[in-house]
Amino acid sequence: MLMVVLGTFSVSAQDIDKSQPYEMMQKVADRTFMRLAKEQALVQSDPNYLKVVVEEELMPYVNDRYAALKLLGPNLKGAKREDVLEFAKAFREYLVTSYAQVLTQYTGQEIQFGPRPIIDDKTTITGVRVTILDSPRPNINLEFKLRKDKKTGDWKAFDMIAEGISLLSSKQSEWNSKIRQEGIVSVAKELEALSQASIRFEGKSGQ
Repeated sequence: MLMVVLGTFSVSAQDIDKSQPYEMMQKVADRTFMRLAKEQALVQSDPNYLKVVVEEELMPYVNDRYAALKLLGPNLKGAKREDVLEFAKAFREYLVTSYAQVLTQYTGQEIQFGPRPIIDDKTTITGVRVTILDSPRPNINLEFKLRKDKKTGDWKAFDMIAEGISLLSSKQSEWNSKIRQEGIVSVAKELEALSQASIRFEGKSGQ
């Protein structure tokens, strides 16, 4: 299987074309992991700095609004607009913390991309696989699901699948009943609290 290895070129924000999902994810990942490698001392001394990295390097390419609405699903029916907006804002903050926690697993390992997905004019959803080679430990397998904006033609990620588990689907199952019982605002408050959690490296105590 053909794999593409990162870390061989420098990328600026102006170089990233959102109309090409595979190339976009390669360049975003390359830029993100190169920054992590360069600033690893800062990350190790202050793990919460990973939230800054996620906010600056990843979130411009994440469709957090679509993800929040997809998570709410049938709970959108009859919901107040301001409640939905509050939930979407809280969910975005939760995503930043969740992605930052995942990035604690990167400490300079080699990054490889899976094969280029087949995309035609009718494709609106696709996946891009990324593997963190972590020998002698098991590799870390991620897949980013992306959606194409029909108006702009830009692609953005809306879900991350880590070791076969979809962040979006798992949280949808977890929160749907709670939303029905307690309401959207209550779950939004819970998400806000979760997003404030400190980032921790495995086996280390956080701040």
